[in-house]
Amino acid sequence: MLNNRVVLIVVDALRYDTACTHMGYMQHLVERGAAARYEVCSEVPSLSRPLYETILTGTPPIIHGVTSNRTVRLSNQTSLFHLAKSSGKTTAAAAYYWVSELYNHAPFRHFEDRIQLDTEFPIENGLFYFEDHYPDSHLFTEAAWLINQKKPDFLYIHPMNVDDDGHKFTADSKEYRNRVLAVDALLSVFIPKCLEQGYEVIVTADHGMTSDGNHGGNTIEDRHVPMFVLSKQVRAGLNEGIVSQLQVAPLVCHLLNIKPSEEMVPLLLDGVRMLKEA
Repeated sequence: MLNNRVVLIVVDALRYDTACTHMGYMQHLVERGAAARYEVCSEVPSLSRPLYETILTGTPPIIHGVTSNRTVRLSNQTSLFHLAKSSGKTTAAAAYYWVSELYNHAPFRHFEDRIQLDTEFPIENGLFYFEDHYPDSHLFTEAAWLINQKKPDFLYIHPMNVDDDGHKFTADSKEYRNRVLAVDALLSVFIPKCLEQGYEVIVTADHGMTSDGNHGGNTIEDRHVPMFVLSKQVRAGLNEGIVSQLQVAPLVCHLLNIKPSEEMVPLLLDGVRMLKEA
């Protein structure tokens, strides 16, 4: 029986090639038939705030209008949080403060918005950080608290340390690669706990990182990111070809068993099973 509960983890600035070479736990899940792996091409500009909005609404920047990291306002689109709530499901996030600015309150009020519990906002329970070096280990602990205490149907998690080290040391550095190893180790502890509690899990990224220590452009290094899916509704194994980032939101809707927004593209992801097949 499907629980229709989803944890969506967006590892900021995780390149596809580095994920394939340095995420041993995630690759183990793929090899052993427990996860599917896709190569996703992000929208452009390959910047964080525009792509948070793309991932969480299923719309490109030309539609949602968040074209810069400096676009500080609430989203004008129907997000996964909105859709989940309107379908009677509960929502939560452990994420960077820009996510709060997109869906709960803008601009972010550091002394009021750090901890948001039992709210009427689209993100009903949110724990938000505002320093890029905020430890990923702390964030996953906070996400575990949300699961244990609030039991959300849809939980969004957004660690930042891979991006932080990429900017400081470039994607060609041992620091960047070691940080990817570190987040993989965190996932190896966190994901089993999610599965034990009946969640299906997606791990992806907003954008990549270049050898210049930046992102925003149109190169493979900027745009190509992984997507790992742990779900009985998605066939495990490696998937050939390049997938549009616009597929992430309708995939989440499918796993939650909620109706996607009219603005989302149809779900055309290879390996997705319809409900009667799952």
